[in-house]
Amino acid sequence: MFQLAFTACSFPAIVSYALAANEDLRVYTDELNKFEISIPQDWQLGAGEPNGFKSITAFYPQEASSSSVSVVITGLGPDFTRMESFGKVEAFADTLVSGLDRSWRRPPGVAAKLIDWFYYIEYTLQNPGESRKHLFSAIGMASNGWYNRLYTVTGQFVEEESEKYGSNIEKVTFTSRIILLSTSYRTMK
Repeated sequence: MFQLAFTACSFPAIVSYALAANEDLRVYTDELNKFEISIPQDWQLGAGEPNGFKSITAFYPQEASSSSVSVVITGLGPDFTRMESFGKVEAFADTLVSGLDRSWRRPPGVAAKLIDWFYYIEYTLQNPGESRKHLFSAIGMASNGWYNRLYTVTGQFVEEESEKYGSNIEKVTFTSRIILLSTSYRTMK
């Protein structure tokens, strides 16, 4: 039991340390919202005005691009105490992505395809005549001491930028998945 508790508490620190050692990434810390995320060294920061129940922080390359990573934090109602409050993971992922799909319309709209899930969702979107966009979303819960909050980290890039940004964006969101899931485990169990 002690080993399980130690692993759950120390794993985010180990992952964070390993990522900080990567020369391509730097660790951004948000003291107010109590999260850390590793992002590419030269990326810019953009933040929306928080409204009490929702905040957004985005990271993007210096040059013009369709690539970005965002962290959206949303306050949850008291009945959302665990990730399972959203339903079974496969149904949650399927509902999220199928709700975006409009390929069945005439003329066809955006095509959404679910690729992978475990509160870490990989999917693509493509409007007719436009480039395919690759998206990775990691979802987790934590408490700020007053109420539970849903953290959604989403990284995106268009197919043409996959060689330039794809690997780092996938790494950032996948690592966020590990940190968010272990944080959810510590605060929700």
